[in-house]
Amino acid sequence: MGIEIRFEVDDEQYERLKAIKDARGYTWKGLMLEGVRALDTDET
Repeated sequence: MGIEIRFEVDDEQYERLKAIKDARGYTWKGLMLEGVRALDTDET
């Protein structure tokens, strides 16, 4: 069973995220996971 994650963003942030998501063909989950991959370093 999965865990649901929710957070709020303002309208401008939503539009920016949605534009990136749509341009790359991601789902919301895919967009979040791609962001994690980009930020993941050995420094954690």
